[in-house]
Amino acid sequence: MWIEGFIAWSLLRDGHAQTALMLVGIMVGAAVVVFISALITGLQANIIERTLGTQAHIRLLPPEEFNRVLPLQEPASIALVLEDRRPQRLRSIDNWQALVPVLDRWPGVTAVSPVISGPALAVRGSANRSVSIIGADAERLRAILPIADHMVEGVFRLRPGEILIGRELADDLGLQSGDRMRLDTAGERTVVMTVAGVFELGVREIDNRLIYLDLDEARSLLDLPGGVTGLELTVAEVFAADRLALRLGALTGQRAESWMETNAQLLNALRSQTLSTTMIRSFVSLSVAFGIASVLAVSVVQRTREIGILRAMGLGRGRILRVFLIQGALLGLVGGGLGALFGSLLVLAFDVFGPRLFVIGFNPWLIPAAMALAGMAGLAAAAWPASRAARLDPAVAIRHV
Repeated sequence: MWIEGFIAWSLLRDGHAQTALMLVGIMVGAAVVVFISALITGLQANIIERTLGTQAHIRLLPPEEFNRVLPLQEPASIALVLEDRRPQRLRSIDNWQALVPVLDRWPGVTAVSPVISGPALAVRGSANRSVSIIGADAERLRAILPIADHMVEGVFRLRPGEILIGRELADDLGLQSGDRMRLDTAGERTVVMTVAGVFELGVREIDNRLIYLDLDEARSLLDLPGGVTGLELTVAEVFAADRLALRLGALTGQRAESWMETNAQLLNALRSQTLSTTMIRSFVSLSVAFGIASVLAVSVVQRTREIGILRAMGLGRGRILRVFLIQGALLGLVGGGLGALFGSLLVLAFDVFGPRLFVIGFNPWLIPAAMALAGMAGLAAAAWPASRAARLDPAVAIRHV
């Protein structure tokens, strides 16, 4: 095999101009594949982090109430029913105290937080805002949402009589940590609370509408003694959340929603990005393969006499075939390696000099992956020129001018 490799390298070295141009083409293609792959992967990771960093992966909610229609007594009868959907009142999850320890130990579930949520009116002086209050245990909430890491004022604490509010809501009501405000609920319950801290998650809907408070305080405000309106979960495998939610919903009898269901449009966008990246890789690989094939085809024509001499000296068809296959693989590997290094420099330049909306980061496995992809493309592209060279008749090839 080393003889074929030496011959392949000699042929590439002799045609240095063609080889150099081909290597540049392969390098550019590999650099495009590496940069686009890193860019799309970094963008998707950033979107998922921003989306899942501000919400639970799975939510267990009480099943919706519906009207029960009595079946007809006579089989031949026809029922004319005018039905209105039942309004969904605030209800608790049945037997939630027994569910929490079971979910804590469930394989794949990393955190569980019972919550009570409902509408309220935040009032301070003559200003008021419609808000959603969420009662939770501070330690369990910390495991679900990174609010403690995004405090801009005060402290992360949920004690009776204290609340956590978002930056935009605090600005609208003119509040800061230590100030007091009033919460009014639909059940005509009113309580005056102290702002323990102000957070900023960077999501307008959260920073402008959500107020976190103690679990027991929320029960009193929303008139839900002893209950919770939902169980929020995070899981280890975020893209398996829909399957786990389906299973948990069937086993617990509750309504289960995964982030993949509530963010269906985002998931479609991520899948479209992945498909576009795959198409770019495929077309770049095809262009690289056609370039290598064209160079090797010209090389076969230009070196017909040399091939004939090698055949006359006893080099068999199989060894001639391997010479050109090795040529294609060498072109792919060397060009792919140079392109992967150039692509990694482009990624570094984007992170340092780009808009800095997010950091791409670089996966070191992209370099061997790009080399392997280019090597396989080169090997596949060399198949036809190699077979053509192997079929040459020595006598005819030596007389070739």
